[in-house]
Amino acid sequence: MTTISQLSTRPATPEDASALAHIYNQGIEDRSSTFETRPRTAQDIEAWFDGQHPIVVVERDGQVIAFANTSTYRPRDCYAGIAEFSVYVERQVRGTGAGKAAMEALIPAARAAGYWKLLSRVFPENAASRRLLASLGFREVGIYEKHGQLEGIWKDVVIVEKLL
Repeated sequence: MTTISQLSTRPATPEDASALAHIYNQGIEDRSSTFETRPRTAQDIEAWFDGQHPIVVVERDGQVIAFANTSTYRPRDCYAGIAEFSVYVERQVRGTGAGKAAMEALIPAARAAGYWKLLSRVFPENAASRRLLASLGFREVGIYEKHGQLEGIWKDVVIVEKLL
């Protein structure tokens, strides 16, 4: 008999920084969801905890297996209610609902923090993320062509947004 453990979500704390760095570094290694190539340390992640950008984690059996976070979209005052977001899932549990749980926790946390819109950019070939975001009401706004290079190759990104 196989028991499937329940997922739980909660606000992240600086004590989660090592787990978040581990998961984020998997995303960097996989080259499927970020232009970043430099691995992050727990100290790098601790800087995300600025008191104004929600970060949530998903746990299973007391272990952090996914997270979603917000960050500054643009520094101009007119964009103060818009946050960029990211969602990352531990490699071994991708496709099990952890990413959806993270986003379902992040959306109300962002709304409670005063944000009225979330947006991000997704690699066009990242079909799983695009399906997840569409299922949560994010719309694909368009494509930034040749938005950045990853290992010397120009990559496009699909712009996604959700009004909160």
